[in-house]
Amino acid sequence: MEKDSPVNVLGGDLAPCSTAPMTGYFRDGACNTCARDQGSHTVCAVMTAEFLAFSKYLGNDLSTPRPEFGFPGLKPGDRWCLCAGRFLQAHDEGCAPQIVLEATHLRATDIVPLDVLRANAVTG
Repeated sequence: MEKDSPVNVLGGDLAPCSTAPMTGYFRDGACNTCARDQGSHTVCAVMTAEFLAFSKYLGNDLSTPRPEFGFPGLKPGDRWCLCAGRFLQAHDEGCAPQIVLEATHLRATDIVPLDVLRANAVTG
């Protein structure tokens, strides 16, 4: 399965999102994607307690460790490649986490408008 070009939403090289915990559709630490990534795991988000609770409420528990899958569970402050659709849903509900633009894949803009990504960007 061939990865799409590693370009971020700013037009530059895609920066790493997280290797601790290891994230990404390919579990390579970056929000790389390909045609088979139906969830578009392209948004590098900084987890918050509010977002983790929202995701769990919707049936995707990201905070509980799942050692059988090598998943440590996420906590506030962890970076994670989110599905673009889930990010947009959280944004629409007022609980979107901040994101790292340099580590968010350009393909995220197929689902999330760039101005929404920019409005939720980590600053400083």
